[in-house]
Amino acid sequence: MRKAKEHHPDKNRNDPEAHQRFQEIASAYEVLNDPQTRAIYDERGINGLTGRGGGDGPAFDTADLFAQFFASDGMFFDPAGPGAGRRGRGPEVIPHEVTLNDLYNGKTVRMNMERQALCGQCRGSGAKGSAKPKKCVDCDGKGFTIVHTQISPSRLGSSRVMCTSCHGNGEKLKEKDRCKKCKGEKTVTEKKRQEIVIEKGMTNGQRIVLAGAGDEQPGVPAGDVVFVLKVLTHESFERSGNDLLTHIKITLSEALFGFSRILLTHLDGRGIEVTSPPGKILKSDESIVLRGEGMPIHKRPEEKGDLYVILSIEMPDDEWLKTIDTKALELLLPPKRKNPEPLPNVVTQANFEESDIMDFGDDEDDWEDDDDDDEYDEDGQQPECTPQ
Repeated sequence: MRKAKEHHPDKNRNDPEAHQRFQEIASAYEVLNDPQTRAIYDERGINGLTGRGGGDGPAFDTADLFAQFFASDGMFFDPAGPGAGRRGRGPEVIPHEVTLNDLYNGKTVRMNMERQALCGQCRGSGAKGSAKPKKCVDCDGKGFTIVHTQISPSRLGSSRVMCTSCHGNGEKLKEKDRCKKCKGEKTVTEKKRQEIVIEKGMTNGQRIVLAGAGDEQPGVPAGDVVFVLKVLTHESFERSGNDLLTHIKITLSEALFGFSRILLTHLDGRGIEVTSPPGKILKSDESIVLRGEGMPIHKRPEEKGDLYVILSIEMPDDEWLKTIDTKALELLLPPKRKNPEPLPNVVTQANFEESDIMDFGDDEDDWEDDDDDDEYDEDGQQPECTPQ
């Protein structure tokens, strides 16, 4: 209660607002010091304490009683109190979709953006010529009004609500005194050409900040515009860190006798030629690594990760089999596997049928446990025993 003592009316006899601030602090402390009302406020905010589920009452701004006085360490503070400087606007976050090619090669994106900029004619005052705004009579120039709310039968809470007459400015201009260009709004819409540089090796979720490119407001530093990269799925390559992964099909002949050809086209359009070792038989799903052919490392684009290639063997089709001497080919190939020894005691003949692996497990939802149905009723409760 250090803040309550600081703002006690007896210690601030010359401050007409001290009594009001002291009441606000005391009301907030009562609510937050009671475990029951504190839990309600944490879950549903001020509306939960007043019994309202949502949005028919006045809208509380950032000067909300509890938001402005309560901090996690239990102390109270007022960010909009006397002498407090106005904080800048928060950043405007914009998701920006990029391809893996963009991150591999780098890219500069130019775009037209709109923002609210200070009016150049009135320099952000909103007034025409030498006209001056007058203090708002509804809020007495404070920019907010005090709303008293019944928190509980024995508690009355006070909260600050933005003045709807002056929109929180604390002052108003007469219609005839308003700037002709901005109509008294103090800002105008400005179109500006901006560019963002996507550097080689950047990653998904990385942020590109345009400092001060956000909306302007009188007396408040302009906010930043932040682009957050969202990488689209690539049809051929996958990325993990600075490494890349791709799948390549080779023929049965290449798997048996090797290959020396352009195996793939990289993200920058280069053909990557690879020669397999002579006498090496490649198996299906075998992987090879191409060192230094992965993603450029961010800020060190001359260095790159590795490219992993998973090889799958493309078998000949049925039509090809009809064009060759199958018996001669069979003699050239390794012999077929024989039945295991010893033979199982029981052997069942099954029919060969082609299938789609996606059908695997389709009947899982139809499975039921009869025993469970006997032990529990419809509500999932065990039946009570009936005494005999």
